[in-house]
Amino acid sequence: MPDETLYDRLGGRDGIGAVVDEFYDALLADPDLGPLFANADMAELRRTQTDFLCEAAGGPERYDGPPVREAHAHVPFTPAHIQRAVALLYGALDAFDVPDADADAVVGAVAAHEGDLLVGPDER
Repeated sequence: MPDETLYDRLGGRDGIGAVVDEFYDALLADPDLGPLFANADMAELRRTQTDFLCEAAGGPERYDGPPVREAHAHVPFTPAHIQRAVALLYGALDAFDVPDADADAVVGAVAAHEGDLLVGPDER
């Protein structure tokens, strides 16, 4: 279908939500990334990340969370953390047989905010 959006190809909110759940399950199990989310409201993170990716993929949902920089101000991410999270996101997308081009588009939507994730505490 030529006018099918990325949102449609990913299975809409349910499909994107399943990928987000797979991603966060892997992230929480990761020895380096999991501890960074020890005190996080995971239900809220899953909801807002799903909304973010739905919006980025052309769906009707809108991300209503705080700006990325503000939402992650307390998390001491390093470039290595970001690389690992990207690998986990690709793994989650692969678990649902998302084609490479669509997986790249999803990761690209998240990676566009890398600078906001890596700012130091004095820059927030």
